[in-house]
Amino acid sequence: MRNILLLLLFLTFGSSCFAKVKYPGARYYIYRYTLRDKAATTYSLERPHRFLSRRSLERRARQNLPLDSTDLPVCHRYVKQFEVDGAEVLGTSRWHNTVLVRSKDSLLLERLASQPIVTGSRCVFVAPDSIDKMTRVKPRVHEEFNKWDSVKNDPLGMARPQIEMLHGDRLHDAGFRGQGMMIAILDGGFQNYDRIPALSEARLAGVRDFVPAPLGSKLPLNPIHQIDHGTKVFSALAAQAPEVVMGTATEATYWLLRCEDPLTEQPVEEDFWTMAAEMADSLGVDIINSSLGYNNYDNDLCSYRLQDLDGKTAFVSQTASMLARKGIVLCNSAGNSGMGQWKKIGVPADAPDILTVGAINKERRIATFCSIGPSQDGRVKPDVVAQGAPAALISGRGTLMHDMGTSFSTPVVCGLVACLWQAHRNLTALEIIDLVRRCSDQYTEPTNIYGYGIPDFWEAYRLPLK
Repeated sequence: MRNILLLLLFLTFGSSCFAKVKYPGARYYIYRYTLRDKAATTYSLERPHRFLSRRSLERRARQNLPLDSTDLPVCHRYVKQFEVDGAEVLGTSRWHNTVLVRSKDSLLLERLASQPIVTGSRCVFVAPDSIDKMTRVKPRVHEEFNKWDSVKNDPLGMARPQIEMLHGDRLHDAGFRGQGMMIAILDGGFQNYDRIPALSEARLAGVRDFVPAPLGSKLPLNPIHQIDHGTKVFSALAAQAPEVVMGTATEATYWLLRCEDPLTEQPVEEDFWTMAAEMADSLGVDIINSSLGYNNYDNDLCSYRLQDLDGKTAFVSQTASMLARKGIVLCNSAGNSGMGQWKKIGVPADAPDILTVGAINKERRIATFCSIGPSQDGRVKPDVVAQGAPAALISGRGTLMHDMGTSFSTPVVCGLVACLWQAHRNLTALEIIDLVRRCSDQYTEPTNIYGYGIPDFWEAYRLPLK
């Protein structure tokens, strides 16, 4: 994912942004510890309101989904055993029963692994000696669009092709724009999300950063604003600039969750992604949009092989595979490795029971950069495709732009999933996923390039009514 983010910054700021510089702060390590049980917990499944919001519990009740031990928070008494001098607890995962700890002292982290409560440990981050320098500039936000950006008398503006291709315009005309739905966007940065006029009407519930600052460093800019990748994703969902560009779910409510570290590419980002997904669950989010994916890490630290793409091996894919059982639909980008050596989807795009989204162009042909499937165990991937070569978006400067990537075809689909689910609120997450697949144009003859094809959201809306 980092290479994509660096390319976006290069295109935005120019080549002067990059030079090798010392990694900010001290050298340190992060370990993930798996705990043996939750026997010492002070929480109970009989009193779930202590750790899950009312909205989260209502979502599960509506889908007849029982709570289980994975829902219980990690035992506080166990976590306290990692709060020793020289170590810092960064977070936990209740679904995996893990604790994330960082320290300058790798021997201390090794000793912590010998505790009786620990059943496994893994180093998931090593601070590098140097990184590519990124110029941290908060660009000026444009208050108005260019005259040539407008499509007169067309409310959808430049976004019409990407929405109309999926018959999302017909859902909108029927009055479904995501009202009552909550969407979490997991991404690497949301530059100027709070200053761009086209996003000012978005129903924003909150913003959270799961990526800790480098140990001992002082970053000159709020990390949320470092890059605009998430801003563009947000705009595909929530932008309201009539006759210029409109999002696919303008009446949904949003959480912006930063869980991608643009400075390095290491396995710890799977932990950050997991913590963000678990927070989304506890808040009562209905749908998660993730334009993140992983396969190759710095210095080959726990990098994946093609045989690992089974939806079960990767930590983040294990997390993604649990979401539908919690009542959440995950829309995840397939990846942009189609022109490289890897070519295949990454993780968590390999997870079952999610919608992995590929990218096509206006002529409905697959984008050359789009990662392909199937999963290693033979499941259809990607699940569906949508226009992402290019997609009409709003940049971190507030300007209209057309950008390439499965990162941007994914939110087009995600927003229409919200509209569809608004219309059929009685359906479960698994039923919504199945409905979108069944109403795609290659459902009877899926391929490892197009998956089940281009979804028809109007047909998906009408099918349960027949």
